[in-house]
Amino acid sequence: MASYLFSALSARMPEPGRTFIEKADGSVITYGDLVDGTARLANALAARGVAPGDRVAVQVEKSPEAVMLYLACTRAGAVFLPLNTAYTLAELDYFIGDAEPALVVCDPARREGIEAVAARYGARVDTLDAAGRGSLTALAATQPARFADVARGPDDLAAILYTSGTTGRSKGAMLSHDNLLSNALTLTDCWRFTRDDVLLHALPIFHTHGLFVATNVVLAAGAGMIFLPRFDADEIMRLMPRATAMMGVPTFYVRLLQHPGLTPETTRHMRLFVSGSAPLLADTHREWRARTGHAILERYGMTETNMNTSNPYDGERVAGTVGFPLPGVSLRVVDPETGAALPQGEIGMIEVKGPNVFKGYWRNPEKTRAEFRPDGFFITGDLGRIDERGYVHIVGRGKDLIITGGYNVYPKEVESEIDALPGVEESAVIGVAHPDFGEGVTAVVVPAKGATVDAAAIVRALEGRLARFKQPKKVIVVPELPRNTMGKVQKNVLRDTYKDLYTRPA
Repeated sequence: MASYLFSALSARMPEPGRTFIEKADGSVITYGDLVDGTARLANALAARGVAPGDRVAVQVEKSPEAVMLYLACTRAGAVFLPLNTAYTLAELDYFIGDAEPALVVCDPARREGIEAVAARYGARVDTLDAAGRGSLTALAATQPARFADVARGPDDLAAILYTSGTTGRSKGAMLSHDNLLSNALTLTDCWRFTRDDVLLHALPIFHTHGLFVATNVVLAAGAGMIFLPRFDADEIMRLMPRATAMMGVPTFYVRLLQHPGLTPETTRHMRLFVSGSAPLLADTHREWRARTGHAILERYGMTETNMNTSNPYDGERVAGTVGFPLPGVSLRVVDPETGAALPQGEIGMIEVKGPNVFKGYWRNPEKTRAEFRPDGFFITGDLGRIDERGYVHIVGRGKDLIITGGYNVYPKEVESEIDALPGVEESAVIGVAHPDFGEGVTAVVVPAKGATVDAAAIVRALEGRLARFKQPKKVIVVPELPRNTMGKVQKNVLRDTYKDLYTRPA
């Protein structure tokens, strides 16, 4: 038995001379280079003492070598642990202490600080920079380009991804070889990826979207990708005529809509634009279609499950929805308290089950038990509903639910009304501690470019459009909303910023 994930992906690879990655400078890494490079890195990991089942923590800048390191871990039987490049040493201390990796791979500029942290937990440190240079690749260059893959089965761990940790400590989601492979194969089929595709890849690779969705789908299809170190609108527009598909976060599409070069002609070669990691505004969906003739395909996934749903490739891609459950994925909407299934159209907790769903939280059996129903469904923490056509709508996180005066308010409903008002770019609705109501509905609003928004006018405009208990007690106008690296609005930051709004003296 070989490495389950790598064996399956390598069986689908095209001839060795075909391009896997093209960098912005035009240099190319072929599939043959990929196989040889991952073998050398797997040998390097073994030389460093990494044994099957060991964790390899990786906090490096985006590079093709970082992608190869992920695949090398699967070949060596190690567990790949990507870490956000923005994490501080204090945050890394928690992740390294919790995961206890055998090896930490970091940027050379951070080696000294990380070595001090890693030493506390008995981990070795190697380096890898944005150009693919460092102590690990230097060692790999001395290794043979053949490696006897370590036997790994479908249920063996391939990766641990830490959740974003918006409440409490981040938890390590354990993803198996089959979690990753099954999802990649399903998405390849649903999104019609073939060897003729070229994906514009401008996402980070420490996150499930850029690594396990984008990269694994390309590998599963035997396709190629144009690999950019980061999102740059000018570079995207320059390269788009040579691509066929792009995966991005909503911010990508908002910024590209501001680019004068975005036209039906420049997007003519593209067959698919995918958006995820954060909700795509319906206005962005409509404007993109008007400007390019393409309907963005929005899907829904999370760290613990990879992708759960997708708008159809063939058929209507409905703005404001995340489509239908993927083949093999079961999805239901239940009462958050009792777990009882709710009638179609009612808002409740989304629960999912399927081969994509993770194995549990690393060294946290209590939390794992709490997040799974007895019948195996995973409680996502997302609130949503299923409409009469079967499309899934996400209305927010369970923790974002506002209870004001004993009534439940779903932020998405209020945000949709505010976002539709003239002069509003976007909004975030949160619950803030209130002495009379428990929580006060509070709207944080970003004006459209060049527009002036009056808070009192927004409150007046919502009268008659929303039940009184849903109407914001206060509206705060700000230049922008706080977001994480994947473009998701950080409502926890907003709640902390305005936590004393109703209790501080006037």
